[in-house]
Amino acid sequence: MLEARGLAVARGKRSLLANVDLTLHRGELVVVIGPNGVGKSSLLAVLGGLLEPAAGTVHRHGRVAAALQSPALARRTVNANLQLAMSWWGVPRAQRAERAREAMALLRIEHLGDRLADTLSGGEARRAHLARALALQSDALLLDEPFAGLDPPTKADLLNDASAALRSGERATLVVVHDRGEAWALADRLIVLLDGGVAAEGDPQEVLERPANHDVARFLGFTGTLREDDGSSRDVRPAHVSLDPGGPYTGTVTRRVHEEDAVLCEVTLADGVVQTRTDYPGPAVGQRVRLRIDGGVRF
Repeated sequence: MLEARGLAVARGKRSLLANVDLTLHRGELVVVIGPNGVGKSSLLAVLGGLLEPAAGTVHRHGRVAAALQSPALARRTVNANLQLAMSWWGVPRAQRAERAREAMALLRIEHLGDRLADTLSGGEARRAHLARALALQSDALLLDEPFAGLDPPTKADLLNDASAALRSGERATLVVVHDRGEAWALADRLIVLLDGGVAAEGDPQEVLERPANHDVARFLGFTGTLREDDGSSRDVRPAHVSLDPGGPYTGTVTRRVHEEDAVLCEVTLADGVVQTRTDYPGPAVGQRVRLRIDGGVRF
């Protein structure tokens, strides 16, 4: 439904991305992830025709809708916001009410249809924003940070509903996020942007288990690195590391971070630094511990 070839993206004189090739197919949900400032939102704007590319081409096969990060709802009811967008889109008047109802049902906001936009909570406004985009029934839908600014419980609820609502056999959908958890929950295909280009692309589990290089691994949560006897390095996630009195590795706890259901411990070894999660209270800073490390990726 959408193809980009040799795409370069810039903001003013600043180059953000170069030589990006990207294809969106009908029926798939693609997630683009990368650190702040890498050019994710600018890429979406170029793909949607809101920003001219610095180089390369974009071919759109059908109608493309883009929903930007800010909900920016009009001072009308939720239902009126959806119908207004459809009127701009050219949807026949006779179809608008039913399409609005269907879109609100997908995001579970039928009860908000008669509420004025300026009375909505942040999560409700996000749901109305997504429903407005879905009501257009575009061939390709581009979403920029649709869960931004929400507290964890509200985001979790919306993410759960959106993961179903955004899937359609009739539409290609691309979602820009910066949170890895959002990416794993949504993506059929994952694209990682780093250092001015596409650093990794593929099935989310494949990308996570086999990062293309050390930089991709670090961005995807491989926070520990071990030096191996053959001179290579092994990057590991906290999930690969466990406290084990009989483990083959010995180290010292150098940092502790309390999390909601666990303690994240940084452990310094003779040949590297790793992180592991354990039940509260966990070992103290300065305590010697033994570890077992299973998994990781070598470079």
